[in-house]
Amino acid sequence: MNIPYPVKIRAVWWDEPSRRTCWVNTLKLPHSEEVECSNDPVRIAKAIIDLEIRGAPAIGVAAALAVASYALTLTGRPREEFYSKALEAVSTLWSTRPTAHNLFHALSRVREKLLASMNAGAAPLEAAEAVTAEALRIMEEDIYSNHLIGEHGSQLVPDNASILTHCNAGALATSALGTAEAVMRIAWYKGKKIRVYATETRPVLQGARLTVWELMKEGIPVTLITDNTAGFLIRKGMIDLVIVGADRITREGYVVNKIGTYMIALAAKRNNIPFYVAAPTSTIDLNSRIEDVVIEERNPAEVKHVMGKLITLEEAPALNYAFDITDPDLVTAIITEKGIVKPPYPENLKKIAESKPR
Repeated sequence: MNIPYPVKIRAVWWDEPSRRTCWVNTLKLPHSEEVECSNDPVRIAKAIIDLEIRGAPAIGVAAALAVASYALTLTGRPREEFYSKALEAVSTLWSTRPTAHNLFHALSRVREKLLASMNAGAAPLEAAEAVTAEALRIMEEDIYSNHLIGEHGSQLVPDNASILTHCNAGALATSALGTAEAVMRIAWYKGKKIRVYATETRPVLQGARLTVWELMKEGIPVTLITDNTAGFLIRKGMIDLVIVGADRITREGYVVNKIGTYMIALAAKRNNIPFYVAAPTSTIDLNSRIEDVVIEERNPAEVKHVMGKLITLEEAPALNYAFDITDPDLVTAIITEKGIVKPPYPENLKKIAESKPR
């Protein structure tokens, strides 16, 4: 794979000497860059649930690597026990977060490798190596996908553009450059002068803590805004285009992304500015209707606290939906590693998902 741009920030990766899964604990950013490594699927599942590892592509990669690193610890076990425990690890990771489609896409692939090895009568070491090769392939595909998304999407970014983004769809959500932020990065690398407005992204502040940190490290001009400022900036004509990521895109073209995305899409539509979604084809779910998608509801304590500090009454009820749904008619185009998808989405998403990268 020809990767023309450097990967400066890694969210999740494979440590070959120890054969463990490693990640940057994003809960500690931007104040501390702490690396964790493990081959325990329960520990890695907890990291995904607690948002140490977050962002749909990164979750998928981490889960696949977790199964691989755990399988390698089991190679001395009897064959039946090896397969039982490895498949149990898949189930543990499968149940971590219900909305991100990349998680299930990646785990399905490593599970298929396990089952194929089991049916072929493979010994534990042979099966573990096959699973590891598949997990590393998933990670490499994500890295390559990030670059291609950035290349395709950068064509849509005018010079001197002001871009609005929501949450973090950057390197910290993937294995390399990000999705929405890959578009910004590569536009910047190509010499385009851009400015980014990043929402803080309540309740756990991924925009303030992660997106701003990433873009400032790149030297890309970025301004932090509160979530409820986005519509006003759009109305004032201060935004030229919106680029966000996605946790799942249904076959009809509904985009499931961080809560607050829908409101931004409505404001963009009302003011006639492009609203782009950047995501790999592994985020496209051709099998589910929007009615089938489970929208994760997280602990209300995340809403009632900011950086560990209680901001309301302890007994106050709170709702904490992690994602919302943006309708297809609000989406100008979807930027994938295989090209840019425009309406009609039911027809064109199927075509792009089943095609080869270009």
